[in-house]
This record gives sequence, C-alpha cells and structure tokens, in this order.
Amino acid sequence: MGRLLRDCRALFVFIAVLLVSAPIPLPGAARGGMPEVVVLFSPGGGCADAIAEILDGAESEILVQAYSFTSAPIAKRLVDAHKRGVKVRVILDKSQQKERYTSATFLFNAGVPVMIDSEHAIAHNKVIVVDAGIVITGSYNFTKAAEKRNAENLLIIRSAKIAKKYRDNWLLHSSHSRPYFR
Repeated sequence: MGRLLRDCRALFVFIAVLLVSAPIPLPGAARGGMPEVVVLFSPGGGCADAIAEILDGAESEILVQAYSFTSAPIAKRLVDAHKRGVKVRVILDKSQQKERYTSATFLFNAGVPVMIDSEHAIAHNKVIVVDAGIVITGSYNFTKAAEKRNAENLLIIRSAKIAKKYRDNWLLHSSHSRPYFR
C-alpha cells in the first residue's frame, strides 16, 4: 500500500508540473483579448532556460529591472542580444553598485547601459520587458541561487497591453536612476 501511495503521489506531482509549466491560455485568449501566461517555479523548473530562450529571440528592445543580478547565463544572453543590435538597458538596485559578485560590471564592460535606482529603500523589481510584448516577472531574482536553491516563481506574460504598463514603469524608474560606474 505504501509503494502504491508513493507512486500515485509521484504521478500527481509529475502531472502538476506539466500543467503548471505549460502555457495557460486565459479566457478570451483565442480572441486575442487576454494574455498568454506561462508559470514556472524553481528550483528545477527551467526558469533560466525559459528566460534565455526569450532573450535569444528578442528583436528590438530588452528592458531589465533587477534587485539582485548574478546570473552569468542571463547576463551573457543580454550581451549577445546587445551585440546583435537589440537595444538592451538595465536598471539595478543600489546594492549592486557595491556587491562583489554582480553582473553589472560584466554588462557595463560589454557596452550595455546599466543604471542604478537609489531613489527607493530597495529597488525590488524583477522584470524583463522584451520587444514591448513580453513581460518576465515574479519573485525570481536573476541569480544562480534563484535557479538552483530558492523557492521562486516566474511568470512569462505575452501581452502588448501589459508590457506597455511595465515599460512605462521602467521609463519612470529610468528617469531618476543614475549611470552605473565601476
């Protein structure tokens, strides 16, 4: 009986992971009225891979707001996008100015404009807006710890209407941020 219970529990978890990680068309999505949302979790949910895939497909603009940013794979994808002509701009929390391990210096040295938002107690946003049509957000910091050890969530929202709101918010924070320096 114990083994049957474990097998059923394992099957339930497997099905739950499949359902949660698949795109969820919300009511009205078929008519273009609602966004498509993908929900991912870490550790082990493929968050970094999903972000990398979207960044690799970016064509015109990537806007990043991050509290903590130490993920080398995500930083590399941003630099790759910058090198292929995508306009990449990054706003980070003031803590990233003094951190020993941060992607800020890597991005800055590659020519990606990096700014520091010190207007707030903490700039706790975790947002990437891609091509004014995709928003990546959630509790997921762009760090190795978020991918490998922490319990985090990530939402990928395909909606120009929602992306506009996040882009406008990014521009607001950009207006009071200062350039990163090393």
